[in-house]
Amino acid sequence: MPPPHRITAENPALLAGIAAIAQDEIARGDIPGTVIEIGHRGRIVYRAAFGYGADAAPLHPDAIFDLASLTKVVATAPAIMQLQEQGRLRLDDPVAAYWPAFAANGKGQITIRQLLTHTSGLRPDFMGMDWHGEAGALAKIAADHPVAAPGGSFIYSDLNFIVLGALVEKFSGESLPLYAAQHIFTPLRMTDTGFDPPSGDNARLVPTDVQDGALRWGAVQDPTAYQMGGAAGHAGLFSTADNLARFCQMLLNGGELDGARILSPGSVAQMTAPEALPDGVTRGLGWDMASPYSSWTGGAFSANSYGHTGYTGTALWIDPATGTFLIILTSRLYPYDEGDAMPLRRRVGQVVAAAFPP
Repeated sequence: MPPPHRITAENPALLAGIAAIAQDEIARGDIPGTVIEIGHRGRIVYRAAFGYGADAAPLHPDAIFDLASLTKVVATAPAIMQLQEQGRLRLDDPVAAYWPAFAANGKGQITIRQLLTHTSGLRPDFMGMDWHGEAGALAKIAADHPVAAPGGSFIYSDLNFIVLGALVEKFSGESLPLYAAQHIFTPLRMTDTGFDPPSGDNARLVPTDVQDGALRWGAVQDPTAYQMGGAAGHAGLFSTADNLARFCQMLLNGGELDGARILSPGSVAQMTAPEALPDGVTRGLGWDMASPYSSWTGGAFSANSYGHTGYTGTALWIDPATGTFLIILTSRLYPYDEGDAMPLRRRVGQVVAAAFPP
């Protein structure tokens, strides 16, 4: 194993603890490598890469990862909040008020808020892949029926955010990739973030997985997003830890960073306010707070903290009580499609929460 690449940290004990964890998880075979970045009170206090990217090359801190479901909170949910600020939609309106075909088969009362909180009753994902492209996906959703009463259950569903991504396109008149680039990523100077990672930049692109014996470079791992053309409201975004750090700091600043206002303070507060949902789950608008998907935090962060994870092994968590954010990027599906990022998240999360208590 190569030594950790380009470590920077203000706290030597924190550095040593996280390095030991990362190297142990790589040695166990849970992950091939990881980039970890921590911000605290407006400064980056830890930034390091461990292990390998592709072809046994040492991983660099500026590596570009498939973010998987972090797409939901880095692109789609903020876009919806921006459109709400502009008066183009209202969160408690039925989706069918804007997309009449969605009302079919008992979906007429599902609201935009229920999509954001995963209480719509839509199934988690498609049953079968007998469709093609974004239009095919939306037609399939429109013809489907809820699997639970809207508002009655928490069912984490990619379909919720596919619909939200389509609403962004409807209200803005732009594709989701173009809208997110123009209204979120470019103002924040997130120059390595987008649904279409730079072609030929394999030195920085981390393989998503292996298909038919060959590495996939810069192609979204999520099968649904891939079949939709690579970009969807639930998955498809690629980025770096440094870029995500800018996004996290923007939220901690109340929606602004370096003179670029992305969201109003009220929208940030609304997005990140804890909402008690069915089944004992607490979430914000898009954001996770206390659910089976955030069990890795173990309650170590403050009650007002929030974050999200991605299937490929990505995670971010933000704690406004301490002004701290944690970003963990890894590609657990490469090279054997059987890695596990949960132990890394849990162990690093405990160290960070202890290092920056309320």
